[in-house]
This record gives sequence, structure tokens and C-alpha cells, in this order.
Amino acid sequence: MSGIYDMLSALLPFAWADYKFMVNALLAVVLISPLMGILGTMAVNNKMAFFSDALGHSAFTGIALGVLLGIRNELISLVAFGVFIALVITRVKNRGNTSSDTVISVFSSGSVAVGLLVLSYGGSFSKYNSYLVGDVLSVTKGELLTLLITLICVIVIWALIYNKLLVISVNKELAASRGIKTSLYENIFVIVVAVVVMLSIKWVGILLINSLLILPAASARNLAKNSRQYLVLSVAISLVGAISGLLISFYGDTSAGATIVTVLTVIFFITYAIGSRKK
Repeated sequence: MSGIYDMLSALLPFAWADYKFMVNALLAVVLISPLMGILGTMAVNNKMAFFSDALGHSAFTGIALGVLLGIRNELISLVAFGVFIALVITRVKNRGNTSSDTVISVFSSGSVAVGLLVLSYGGSFSKYNSYLVGDVLSVTKGELLTLLITLICVIVIWALIYNKLLVISVNKELAASRGIKTSLYENIFVIVVAVVVMLSIKWVGILLINSLLILPAASARNLAKNSRQYLVLSVAISLVGAISGLLISFYGDTSAGATIVTVLTVIFFITYAIGSRKK
């Protein structure tokens, strides 16, 4: 790991690169951004913006369950509950007669309420405030390794299931008629989204995680002419927005997560204007 720091120090002769926490944060956003860019494309295709938001809100309940069960590593309870709630929402949404927006809203509201109820007992909620806005500057070497492994796993899974997910997003009935197990691949996708969202919440924040997942893909969709361009542009926009937002936050002394999302929002409106002009 020290070799990476030495290499970055040589490649990045800037004042901020002298701070190890900034280098760690840079590596974190370089690992998190492609994840968000990749998964965001399918989330936007399937109109799942509310879904990822519900997953973020359910983090409070995941933390609360960890506290109740005495699990010291909050990440374990976060990921476990995130996967559970993702599968439950998907099942209820596919089996019920209620609209998907309503189902997701119910689970989102309930998860937030239950989590806050448990965590606020005895006035101890203040120590969990950091999860609201996140702190990418606090990422550690061990956590960077976890993000790297996650990125590799997601790329492998994406290479295996992307085409099937694309067909499902275009026409679910057509996908089923071609022998694609739609429920299986939908479940794989929501599990991957849940794991990535829950792993990233500590550094991105519950209030901002949905924006980081949706904005790059929404921006890319304004410009892309085909699915390949869509995916590449989404990852590129996510990386550019995250890195530039991190550096702006350093020099401007602002919240890293909020600055990154603000930059991505500006990029969205720029791409929207360009896309509208082309049309």
C-alpha cells in the first residue's frame, strides 16, 4: 500500500496529495464512482430511483438491528438488512397490485421510522449522525481493500448478466419468452445494488447515496446513442464528478459528499441542455 502512496505522490505534485486522508479519499471515490456509474444505468432504465433511495433510508434499521443483536461491525448488519429489504421490496412489487412507487415509499418510510425509533432510545442518536451525510475523508486502508474487491466482483457479475438485464429492462415479457429467468436476474441485480449502497453509505451518506447512484446515469442518458455509450459515459461522468467534487471540497472547505453531488447535478443540467439542443 505504501508503494501506491509513493506513486501517487510522484504523479500528483499537489498540496492536497501530501495529506494521506485525501489520498485515501481519492482512492475511495475512484473505486466507488465506477460502481455507481455501472449500477445506475440499469437503475435509471428500470425507473428505480425511489428503490435506491429506500435502500439508503433502510440503513438506519440495519444499524439498529446491529445494535440490538450486539453486532460490533455495523457493516455486517447494514449489508444483511439491505439485501433482505431489497429482496422483500422486489417480491412485493412483483406480486402485489399496488404500484411500485407506493410499495417502495411504504418500505422506505417504515425503515426510517423503525431505525430512528431504536437508535434514538435514551438520546443516543447523535453518534449516528455521521451516517446522514457521510465522510469519505475517514476511509481507511482496510476499507479501500473492501471497495476494490467489491468493484472487481461487480464488474465480473455485470459482464455475466448485463445482456439479460438489458433485455428485461426493455421488455420483461419478451425476456421471459426467450427463456430468461427474469426473477432470478432481478434479484441478483437488487442484491448487488443493496451491497454497494450499504458499503458506500458510511462515506457517501444516507441523504446523498441515491443522488450519486442516479445522477451520472441520468446525465449519460441525455447524451448516449446506444447502450455501450450509455455505460461508458455514466462511469466517466461519475468519476469526473466525484474527483472534481472532492478536490473542490478540499480547497473550499466544504462537505465532500455534498460537493460531489452538487457537481454531478451541474453536469446533469449541462448534459440535459446539450441533449435537448441536439433533439
